[in-house]
Amino acid sequence: MQQIENTLYVMTQGAYAHLENDTVRIDVEREKRLQVPLHHLGAIVCFGNVLVSPALIHRCADEGKAVVLLSEHGRFKARIEGPVSGNILLRQAQYRYAASADFCLDTARAIVAGKIKNSRQILLRGAREAAADEDSRALDEAAEKLANALRRVPHATDLEVVRGIEGEAAKNYFAAVSRLLGADVRKVFALEGRTRRPPRDRMNALLSFLYAMLMNDCRSAVEAVGLDPQLGFLHAVRPGRAALALDLMEELRAYVADRLALTLVNRGQIQHSDFDEREGGAVLLAEKGRKTVVAAYQERKQQTVTHPLLETTVAIGVIPFLQARLLARTLRGDMAGYLPFVVR
Repeated sequence: MQQIENTLYVMTQGAYAHLENDTVRIDVEREKRLQVPLHHLGAIVCFGNVLVSPALIHRCADEGKAVVLLSEHGRFKARIEGPVSGNILLRQAQYRYAASADFCLDTARAIVAGKIKNSRQILLRGAREAAADEDSRALDEAAEKLANALRRVPHATDLEVVRGIEGEAAKNYFAAVSRLLGADVRKVFALEGRTRRPPRDRMNALLSFLYAMLMNDCRSAVEAVGLDPQLGFLHAVRPGRAALALDLMEELRAYVADRLALTLVNRGQIQHSDFDEREGGAVLLAEKGRKTVVAAYQERKQQTVTHPLLETTVAIGVIPFLQARLLARTLRGDMAGYLPFVVR
């Protein structure tokens, strides 16, 4: 069983990460703030102005540990890693199947169906728990729109149709998400729709930050099983775009990230003061907010759930690795088709 890989997130601006014997040491203004054994880590993620010593980069490359560079607010910049490993036969199968329109369509249908089902479960749960009848009705209506979209997925005739169904379902989902927020925080964290690059409101800023961390985990999972993260089946291939990691991420967004975002806001763990508003309308998480979200995300990964296919209890942080393995089995011919992770 794949264990949850510990990820070291370095967020303090001006911090210096370097190697000391077999440990990673973090200094801030020449004072030690943290020291952890390197063998406990699967990756090091640096936000913004963080220095990383050449010796630490070399050691991570030698041991297959990624050093990921994000902007201060979580936007992906670069990933430093050693030579590509993995099974060349598996990658050959991936390239071969990526050229098959039928396989891409079937896999894309499965991914989008999984995403819509998980998004719909959040709406239905919110409708049951809503304090106001108006909210309950609106969430039920949005859930029904997603059900209609889900019924259309098996009949989609090409990738563009699948993408169109996914886009429409996502629009209806995000239009209703504010109904899942408590009345006391709804005005401050209202979300009229999904905006990014830059986010235009606090909820979008929170979601974008969580998606950046989930994306990094999905890419690590894809690479761990030996697949090429650049070549996906749902997302179009573009230079520098980890299309397969994005594919894997779609079915996990609602269950892993969206639910956490709603919990943080409704419990008051993330507040109005945890965001910076920039000229031009951009809204970004401030340093205090980022630290709160990172800690909560790490805790979320430790929580357990019953995997619907394997019927065993697993940590949420392991799910990307399990799904990457299911995709690898599909490409090897051990499974008839890819089965997404769907919450019961």
